[in-house]
Amino acid sequence: MNKTKRNIWIAVGVVVAVIVIYSISSYNSLAKSNQDVKSQASQVENVMNRRYDLIPNLVNSVKGSMKQEKDVFGDIAKARQNYSNASSTAKKADASAQLDQSVGTLINVIREDYPELNSNKNVSTLMTQLEGSENRIATERKRYNEKVSDFNKSVVTFPKNIFANMYGFHQKEYFKASDKAKENPKVDFNN
Repeated sequence: MNKTKRNIWIAVGVVVAVIVIYSISSYNSLAKSNQDVKSQASQVENVMNRRYDLIPNLVNSVKGSMKQEKDVFGDIAKARQNYSNASSTAKKADASAQLDQSVGTLINVIREDYPELNSNKNVSTLMTQLEGSENRIATERKRYNEKVSDFNKSVVTFPKNIFANMYGFHQKEYFKASDKAKENPKVDFNN
């Protein structure tokens, strides 16, 4: 009997040790994945701030050459202000989508309505940088959503979901475009 009880205690100890080791491993995995999401969110904000800083340079370069810039530049200024005042990732995403639409309008206006501006080296350089910024933002948003997807999969799959709930890890929100970003920009300088 003594040997049987000892074997039972050893088996219980092994099961408890496996559960503890898996729990620690799950926590560490979730914590690392959570940090990856936070890091990528910071990178998205970094490239959006780059664009936020770049836009005034583009606007100032183009402003002197355009006669009917009030609406486009007013929208950009308002979108920049909304982005600056945004306090959460979701609000920054909405403000960024508004800024995306305004910048897209500006690029189209410059290319289509003011082709002579494209020959201006300064404007051309700044437009290239702005387009590069937009591509960087799209890339970083995609990477953010990939990190969120990996994290969310960990949080919802069994048995890791038990430990995720126990440790307070919950699903993260994806970076989504606002409904306004789905609309084509309309520019009419005839009014």
